[in-house]
Amino acid sequence: MSAAAHAPTVVIENFYPCIEGGRHPIKRIVHEPLDLWCDIFTDGHVVMSARLKWRLIGTRRWFESVMTPLENDRWQGQCSFEALGRWEYAVEAWADSFRGWKKTFVIRVKAGDPDVPVEAQEGARLLREGGQRARSAGATESAVQIEEVAELLTKLPPEALLDLLQSDYLQALMDTYADRSLSTTSESLRVIVERPRARFSSWYEFFPRGAEGRSDKHSTFRDCLPRLDDAKAMGFDTIYFPPIHPIGITARKGKNNTLIAYDGDVGSPWAIGGPAGGHREIEPQLGTMDDFVWLVGEAKARGLEIALDFAINCSPDHPYVKDHPDWFYQRPDGSIRYAENPPKKYQDIYPINFHCADWKNLWRELIDVVLFWVDKGVKIFRVDNPHTKPVSFWEELISTVHRKDPEIIFLAEAFTKPKMMQVLGKIGFTQSYTYFTWREDKAGLTEYAKELMQGDMRFYYRGNFWPNTPDIHPFYLQNAPASLFKLRAALAATLSSTWGMYAGYELCENKPLPGKEEYLDSEKFELKARDYNAPGNIKGFIGRLNSIRRDHPALHLYDNLSFHTADNDQVICYSKITPDNSSRILCVISLDGHHPVSTMVHLDLAALGLEAGKSFRVIDLMYGSIYTWHGADNFVSLNPSATALHIFKVEA
Repeated sequence: MSAAAHAPTVVIENFYPCIEGGRHPIKRIVHEPLDLWCDIFTDGHVVMSARLKWRLIGTRRWFESVMTPLENDRWQGQCSFEALGRWEYAVEAWADSFRGWKKTFVIRVKAGDPDVPVEAQEGARLLREGGQRARSAGATESAVQIEEVAELLTKLPPEALLDLLQSDYLQALMDTYADRSLSTTSESLRVIVERPRARFSSWYEFFPRGAEGRSDKHSTFRDCLPRLDDAKAMGFDTIYFPPIHPIGITARKGKNNTLIAYDGDVGSPWAIGGPAGGHREIEPQLGTMDDFVWLVGEAKARGLEIALDFAINCSPDHPYVKDHPDWFYQRPDGSIRYAENPPKKYQDIYPINFHCADWKNLWRELIDVVLFWVDKGVKIFRVDNPHTKPVSFWEELISTVHRKDPEIIFLAEAFTKPKMMQVLGKIGFTQSYTYFTWREDKAGLTEYAKELMQGDMRFYYRGNFWPNTPDIHPFYLQNAPASLFKLRAALAATLSSTWGMYAGYELCENKPLPGKEEYLDSEKFELKARDYNAPGNIKGFIGRLNSIRRDHPALHLYDNLSFHTADNDQVICYSKITPDNSSRILCVISLDGHHPVSTMVHLDLAALGLEAGKSFRVIDLMYGSIYTWHGADNFVSLNPSATALHIFKVEA
C-alpha cells in the first residue's frame, strides 16, 4: 500500500481469517469466495463506510466490494479471485460525511429543528463536492444527477426531498464518488489462489517399473498406458510416480529391505543417483526423457496428470557426492553420514546438509531441479519427507516455482509432529498427507476431521486422505476382508475432497511383514508380480466411488463437513452440501468390516438445509436404493457382505 497522506483516522483490526497475524497467506481456489470480517471503529459518533480491496500482487488495479456492518463494530466482506497467483487484500474505511449528514438531517426535519435550513446548505455542499468528484472521474452524467439534487436542496422545502435523499439510487451515486480523502487503509493480507485440482483430486500411485505386474521384467514408460487407462477407468485424475531417476548401486537394498542386493535386485527408487546421473536424469530401465515426455502427453490426453516424487535423497553414487561433497554431512573419518530414522537405517541414502557453507548454491540447484521437471510438463509434485528439511527452504522453493507457474501443486508427505505439518501448509504446500490412516474409531475420525475442516486449519491446510501407501500397510488392513478396504476407501473419498491410494489396494492386498505396518515383499525393493484383474478386486467399487465424487459438487468442497449423531459407535454419519443447497450428500458408513450393524441416526436437519417436520428422499448413489425419510430420526442397517455403507443424495 502507498504511504498515507495523513494520520490514521480509523482503527481496523482483528481480521478473520488471519494466519499468524498475517505472516502466512490463506488458500483459495480461483473464483472461490473469501468471506472475512474485521473490527472497524473511530472516535465520536460518525457513520462509517468500508470497502474490501484486493489485487494480484505486482499489479496496479484494485477490485473493491462494499463491506457490511454486523454488530459491535464488526464488519463483513466478501471477495473472489479471478486468476491464479498470489493476491493481497486490505480494508479501507472512513467517516462517511454524506451518510452521517443524511441520518441527522432526516431526524432534524421530522423534529422541526430550527437548524434545518443551515443543515440543508451543508448537505448541498456535500452533494456538490460529490458531483465534482464524479466529474473528475469522467462520469459527467452522474455528476449532473448529484448536482441537481444539491440545487433542489437549496430551493425546495426539505420535507419534499426526504424520499429522494433517502433513495438507494442517490446513495449508490454518492458511495461511488465518496469522499475518501481521510480514509484509513489496513495493512495488506495475502492469499494463494490455486487451480481447482488443488482442492479436488483423486490420486493413484504406482511404480512405473512394475506397470505390467511382472516379477521377471522391468516395465518402461511405454508399458504404462494400460495402467493409466485402468486408473482413469477407476476415476482417478492424478497418477503419482515414485522417483523415476537412476538408482544407486552402492549399498543398494535387496528384497524386503535387506542389506544385500543380488544380481537382478532393482533397489529402492528413493536411493537416487547412479552411473546414469542424478535428479535430472531417468532410470535407464524406464526409458528415455523423450519416453517420459511422451507419457506425460498421453496422460494429459486422457484427462490425467502425472505427479512426480521430489525426494532430496542421494545415493553414494549420485553426481553431487563427487562434485559437491561439502553438501553432505562429513564424519570425523572423512566418510559421509548415511540417513537414519532410528531404528530404521538407510545405508543407501546420503542426506543433504542444507546449512553447509555453500547452502545458497545448494538451494538454487534443488529449486532448479523442480523447474527442470516443470519444463518437461510436470505440474504436480509429491514431496518426500519435507519435515526433515528447513521450512525456509520450502518457502523459498514454492514461492520461486509459483512465480514461474502458479499452477504447480505440491503435496507434503510429512507424517510428523502436528505443528510441523501445519507450518508446511502455512508456507505454501498445496496439500498434505494426514493421520487419517491411523484414525480408526468414530471418535478419532470425527475429532480429526473437525480439526482439519472446521477449525482454522481449513484456511491453509488441505488434508489428502490415503488409506495406504507403499510405506504404510495399517494393521487393520492386514489380512483384512475386501469389505474393510471398501469402507476405508469410502471414508477417505468422502470425508476429504482429495484422496489417494497405492496400487494393490484395489486388489485388497493384505499380507504384512510380520509385526510391522509394512507390506510383505514390498514393491519398494523388488518387481512385484500382480494381476490387476485378479478375482475379488474392488475396482468397480472404486470406480463408482470416484464417479459419485465427480458428479456431485458437494464432494468437491473441503470445508463443508457436518457430523450427525448415530447411536451405534460402529456407525459414522456426516454430510457435505454446497452453499446453495443444490448438492447434498449424506454418508452413513459402518466402521466394522466383519459384522452387521444397525443404528438410529439423528440428523441435524438445518445442516442439511431441510425443514423440520417434512419428508425427504435419500437416494443411495452406490447401490441405487431409494428411501423416504421423515424428520431427523431414522433407522439404518448395514452389512459388510452386502450394503456396508450409504452415500445418499438428499432431495427435499
